[in-house]
This record gives sequence, structure tokens and C-alpha cells, in this order.
Amino acid sequence: MAVPVPKAGPVYEPGQDRGEAHDTGRGGHSTSVRPRWVRPGRFRRAVRLLTALLCVLALTGAGTYAWAEVRLDRSVDLGGIADRPSRGKGTNYLIVGSDGRDGLSEQARKELHTGTAGGSRTDSMMLLHTGAHGTTMVSLPRDSWVTIPSYVDPDTGKSHRAAKNKLNAAYSLGGPRMLVRTVELNTGLRVDHYAEIGFGGFVGVVDAVGGVDMCVDRDIKDPKSGLDLKKGCHNLTGTQALAFVRQRHQEADGDLGRSRNQRAFLSALARKAATPGVVLDPFRTYPALSAGLETLVVDEDMELPTLFSLFQAMRSVSGGTGRQLNIPVAGAAAGSALKWDDAKAKKLFAELRNDRPVSIEEDG
Repeated sequence: MAVPVPKAGPVYEPGQDRGEAHDTGRGGHSTSVRPRWVRPGRFRRAVRLLTALLCVLALTGAGTYAWAEVRLDRSVDLGGIADRPSRGKGTNYLIVGSDGRDGLSEQARKELHTGTAGGSRTDSMMLLHTGAHGTTMVSLPRDSWVTIPSYVDPDTGKSHRAAKNKLNAAYSLGGPRMLVRTVELNTGLRVDHYAEIGFGGFVGVVDAVGGVDMCVDRDIKDPKSGLDLKKGCHNLTGTQALAFVRQRHQEADGDLGRSRNQRAFLSALARKAATPGVVLDPFRTYPALSAGLETLVVDEDMELPTLFSLFQAMRSVSGGTGRQLNIPVAGAAAGSALKWDDAKAKKLFAELRNDRPVSIEEDG
């Protein structure tokens, strides 16, 4: 079941027409010299542009920029991947939430209901495409039944043929590079950039921005994730937010419902982080940046301006100028796995590859 999110007003870019009335210059105005009247639309655009510039300065000032450059973990080498799809039009980001527990104490793991399993797995995956027709965010459920490409086990040296498995198995078998290979093989899209954040960083960012407002249309109590919310609107703390994006057992659509929740929450987080109360407050901005960079892993070619562009794209989706959808599915495959609707999925990926408007509608 989809989780309603407080509606945000439309976000307009500088110069975009709002259909406002233009001053005709008539009506008996005085001819005396006085400041030129600026219609409200232009004034609001100027204020937004100034705010955007202040945000950029706050985030990319010399000291902050150098500090973030040192902290950013660019350990994912996409350039060394063989047999990749050709580059399409626009830019494709693979955004991954992992259940990495690095840096979490035993008490924190208990409070966050993360369990104690070693290693890392993917808890959420999204393809975000930006281009001439705006931004499209596509959730890739971790239970998707896909083809895992052939690989050599680095521990044993044993070769494995391509085989069917759940999408989240790719990360367990070969980390970010195997996940990127798997996504590219099954979508035909070239992943231009990769961004992954772990549990600890996610919680820290949410707390640093002062929590994120979300509304739920029913009581939700999930022992596995620790989520306990009453029907209505809440300002979610980092711990509550993590439980919200992880829980699926209380969703009628299971993993698909969780994917919708994750998209809704990430959009709300991007919207909150872009408010003047956050970006213009160094006591919130720096802790948020620090928490995010603590567990953020990106590809070798990810520059800070590119990372900021990713954030802006997510923000545009939250403002209603982009599309959000799950990958079209045709039903269940093996066990709890989800089988993609081949015809609809191929059409969606072709539209993204050629940077055409997306015609697929969200189910449910």
C-alpha cells in the first residue's frame, strides 16, 4: 500500500512560465523617476536563485569543499567493468542503500534492529535518470528475479556461469561492481555513477536535518524493523526513518510497497535538506554532510558537483517535476522473487536509454 506524503507545491526553475499576468504598462502610472516595478514572478525567481547560490556557497566553500573531497570514498571502479552497454542519452545513477553495519556499536545495532549478520547486502536500489525530459526515479526491488552475470569467486578462484537469482544476491557475490554489472545486463542501461550509503550514515543524516515529515494512512507496527507508528503525520527521527524504509511485512505489496515508501522518503529527505533552515544553518549542514560522508561510497569519477547534481535531481522528484515508479512486474517467480514484466520493462529502459518521456504508469 502506498504511503501518502505531504504534497509539495510545484517547483519551478528560473525562467519557467507560471501563467502569471504580465504588466501591460498602462493604467496612468506616474512618469516620475522611481524604482522599476518587478512583477511577483520575477521577484520570487530572484529570491530562489539567490537562495540556490547561497546553498552552493555553503556547500562548496573552499574549506568545506576540500574537507568533503578528503572524506569522500571513491572506491568503486566502474571503468574496469567489461562488456558494458553503450552510453545512452542523459545520465544514469544507481543509488543503493546497504545494510552495512560498519561503525555501529552493539547497542546501536539493537536499537536499529539491524541484526548482527556479518558483511553487507543491499536493502534498496534505485535507478535515477536525468535528461532533457526531467528526472525519473525507478525502484528496483531487491527480490527481483534477474540474471546474475558470470563471475569468478575471488576467494576460491572458481568460475560461475550466469544464472538466475534475486537482485540483492549480486552485491553479496561481488559487491558494487557485480551489482552494477547485473543492473546493466538486465536493463541494457549504462550506469554512469554509483552512490551507496549504509545504515549509520542514513540515520545520522536524518537526525542532522532535524527529522523528516511523513504521513501514514494506518497504524504500522513491525517487530522486525522496529517501526511503531500511529495513523497520521510524524516527524521521523533517524531510527524511525530507517525502520520505515526497511519494513515490508506490513505492506500489502511486500517489497513493491517498501520500494514506494523508500522513494517517498528519499524525496521528502531531499526536500527537507534543501530548505533554508537546513542549508543556511552550519550547525545542521556540517553534521548532515559529515554523517552522509561517513558511510557514503561512490564511483571513482564522482565529483562533488556531480554528487550535488544527484541531490538536485532527487529534490526535483520531490517537487513534482519528475517521475517515480516501480519496475513493472508480472508476478512471482521462484519463492518470494518478483518477475519483471518483460514487455513493459524493455519499453521503460528503451525510453530511458534514448532519453524519451516515460510512458509507463505506476501500478497501484
